[in-house]
Amino acid sequence: MNVFLENVNLNSTSGPNSFASKLKKYLENNGCSFDKRIENSDVRLCFIESHVIDNSTPMIQRLDGIYFNKQQDYSRQNENIKRTYEMSNGVVFQSSFNKDLVFKYFGPHDNYSIIHNGADVDLINKVDPIHHPILSKYDNIWSCAAAWRPHKRLQDNINYFLEHKGQNDCLVVAGETAMKNELPDVFYTGNITPPQLISLYKASKYFLHLAWLDHCPNVVVDARASGCKIICSSSGGTKEIAGQDAIVIEEEEWNFDPVELYKPPAINFDKKIKNSYDIDYNMSVVASKYKKFLGHFINEGLYTKSK
Repeated sequence: MNVFLENVNLNSTSGPNSFASKLKKYLENNGCSFDKRIENSDVRLCFIESHVIDNSTPMIQRLDGIYFNKQQDYSRQNENIKRTYEMSNGVVFQSSFNKDLVFKYFGPHDNYSIIHNGADVDLINKVDPIHHPILSKYDNIWSCAAAWRPHKRLQDNINYFLEHKGQNDCLVVAGETAMKNELPDVFYTGNITPPQLISLYKASKYFLHLAWLDHCPNVVVDARASGCKIICSSSGGTKEIAGQDAIVIEEEEWNFDPVELYKPPAINFDKKIKNSYDIDYNMSVVASKYKKFLGHFINEGLYTKSK
């Protein structure tokens, strides 16, 4: 199978692009090849939205979420994503939450698959836990990482740590943020590289991700694969990839109506529920699912050029 990746920058470390790099690596390990020209490929995998008019090969859209923040012009932001959705022969949703959300805003799609994000286990196994003289003084390291925006709830992560930490625990916050509370056991790294993040996760006992209405965060997949116990919100799709041993804080069910995303509701740390999801995070499994789904449109006649 020869694949064309559209709307992907393999030199970027953003969530979608980072996942694309992992997927490319594991699909190549699974016998797939990649071409820089659409017309030479068997199938086209478009991340989020297409800016190319070409129906020479079947197009599969990978959706990592859509816009619903009513403080923004979400209809305009979704316009080209919806156009791509409607012209796609198939759609990959990265969580069940994603599928339900998109079906509500764009309508159902005839051909879709839910394939959660995966972790590069081969890489993780080669990375050593971080060793730092300051961190070595602590019994347990907690960590969190994100592109910190209000709905990622950094302050709630810190508050949960402060309420639940042991006497000699610390929290390491990765990712650039203007909020740097002067607390003795909370440290800020700023932006660090993916291998450095893995090194931090492998030294951490807990990974905090109390974000509101997140879709399928790669940081949670990687932290779980690195051995962290995940602490997350029940909202959105994070719980789907957090593992059965995760600590899930229950929040009110969302009806998918537009919300002020950057004004998340207060969260009650005492409302903990058991997680029922147990999704395999290994990227080799994820890549096999992608290969199988993409293959349907080559081998089973699900593609028509008139679409």
